[in-house]
Amino acid sequence: MCNANGDQPIRLKRRPIAQSIENLDELLSLEKGRMSRDVFWDKDIYEQEIERIFARCWLFVAHESQIPKAGDYVTTYMGEDNVLIVRQKDGSIKGFLNTCPHRGNKVCFADLGNARQFVCNYHGWAFGIDGGLKGMTASETYEAAGLDKSEHGLHPVAHIDSYRGLIFATLDPDAPSLADYLGDMRYYLDAIFDMDEGGTEFIGGCVKSVIQCNWKYASENFVGDILHALWTHDSGAKAMVGGPVAEVHKTPEQSYHVNFNGHGWEFNQDIVGNCATLGEKELLKYLYVLQPKVAERLGEVRSKMIGAISSCTLFPNTSFLPGQNTFRTWHPRGPGQIELHTWTFVNKKAPQEIKDMWRKGTMMTFSPSGVFEMDDGENWEYSTRSNAGFVTRQQDLYLGLGQDTRVEGTDLPGNVFQGQINEANQRAFYQRWLDLMKADSWKTVPQRDVPKMKEGV
Repeated sequence: MCNANGDQPIRLKRRPIAQSIENLDELLSLEKGRMSRDVFWDKDIYEQEIERIFARCWLFVAHESQIPKAGDYVTTYMGEDNVLIVRQKDGSIKGFLNTCPHRGNKVCFADLGNARQFVCNYHGWAFGIDGGLKGMTASETYEAAGLDKSEHGLHPVAHIDSYRGLIFATLDPDAPSLADYLGDMRYYLDAIFDMDEGGTEFIGGCVKSVIQCNWKYASENFVGDILHALWTHDSGAKAMVGGPVAEVHKTPEQSYHVNFNGHGWEFNQDIVGNCATLGEKELLKYLYVLQPKVAERLGEVRSKMIGAISSCTLFPNTSFLPGQNTFRTWHPRGPGQIELHTWTFVNKKAPQEIKDMWRKGTMMTFSPSGVFEMDDGENWEYSTRSNAGFVTRQQDLYLGLGQDTRVEGTDLPGNVFQGQINEANQRAFYQRWLDLMKADSWKTVPQRDVPKMKEGV
């Protein structure tokens, strides 16, 4: 891979970090709805995930509203690789590993800001916002040693691209395009991130927390587990709005699970179900007024998704909840820990008082002290921790709900399943996980789903 200036630096040949695990097929029997607990506990499996999933997939790294001006930057993670995302002078966006090529120190310690250059604290190496090495303290000693500055810029991410304001990057130069990677999910993303002219923005900063759980528990929960909400969050919903979570399983004809290559979205068509849990009538009014306009732009089906009971995970570790407007990434920190980054997203053209209500509401529900997040965090931690037992790990887990609920002939893109009490999206998530874990490169990753969505739609 080239350095920041486009030159080809000398690279030492290295073997892959993870030794390929040969018996992965034995860990999953998705057609029977069974899986091994080792998927959540084994350290070798985790190391292979870091190499074959997080160093390979397109990962969410920023929202365009966070870096509007040249020199604006955010720091984040791609797996366990710390990266620096920077707006360039020409308006483009570049990404780099946040590590100095001299001795490896971080070059930027802030979460976000604006800079004309980044200077390493250790030996004073200075890098432009384009990643190029501009100079260093005692530069004459490096010149005497024959150092070529063009070969020692910040190491770039392989590709960076955006969709509806969401910026993604990949560390694999052979990765498919972002459009191909998202595929049919773009149709559904438009319902939330393009529901209003002007798009969306992040507000209120980033909330960071640590949960002692495996990253897949969080991702698969948001990929389509409405069932837990009816039980786990019942008391929290009563505290917020004085009533139980809606019994969506009683309206299966209005409920769907859709997935494409591991991405999954479950949704009901009740327009405001998720939003109602925030207890703000003005937010409901805002969505009801907006809904006919969305129907005109995006069609009736998507207009009923704008704040409905729903959740989404973009494989592998980005999730959000429409209506409650929480957006989060589950950064792996070993098989038993994640670092959670959470934001609030709103329509950019929404009135300020509406934005403030959403920010307050998301903090009350999905933050470290939120009534729903405390429920989820405890469940995920104990689900992970219980796998420490040797005999416990010999017992399979079940994910077989909704095996025969796929529907054909709908206008909805992706793989479509009807009925919201379902684990179809979880099975699709783990099938994608297995395909990537077994593949030596993107060329050997199975293409199980053919996109139905037309370009430009």
